[in-house]
Amino acid sequence: MELSLPNRGGLPEEIAYLRAAHPRSGWPAHRNLGEMSRFWLSVHAELRRHGAQIGDALAAFRNEALDAASFERFFAPNMSHFLQHLDGHHRIEDAAYFPKFRSLDPRMAAGFELLEKDHALIQQQLVKSVGSARSLLASLSQSADAQHRTAEAHAEDYQVLREWLERHLSDEEELVIPAMLEYGERAISAG
Repeated sequence: MELSLPNRGGLPEEIAYLRAAHPRSGWPAHRNLGEMSRFWLSVHAELRRHGAQIGDALAAFRNEALDAASFERFFAPNMSHFLQHLDGHHRIEDAAYFPKFRSLDPRMAAGFELLEKDHALIQQQLVKSVGSARSLLASLSQSADAQHRTAEAHAEDYQVLREWLERHLSDEEELVIPAMLEYGERAISAG
């Protein structure tokens, strides 16, 4: 099975080995689902929601349902906030949380190494999306053809970013939440 983010359809059982004991459907009722787990899931939900809003605005602009000025007022600050939130979230995970998960059980190392590789790929796509977003914003004072071309180019880059991010968030949840349910949140939040 190819495990790189662009080719992955999910995590194999040997990496997400706690998934069987703690399936997603049982998370809400689990006695160990606490504040940290809920916060983690809420951050991911916010990233998904915000990413979808930006995608919707981009689609509306491309379909001429949103004029250039309205699009720019929404897109520039929201795209910036979304990308900063995503980058900050990944930095905290890499520096603080993923090492703690690895220390719980050596079998977790492979999963968290995979997630860190995801972060690097997502960062590369994020940079590419920023470049095409800047081109799109610059084109808003140009011809309709220029706007259309740059909007299409950015839409392609942004779609890849969102697809990769969705796969990554889902896979991360299937490692992180079962681990917190299995070992308790104190094992992650301590020291």
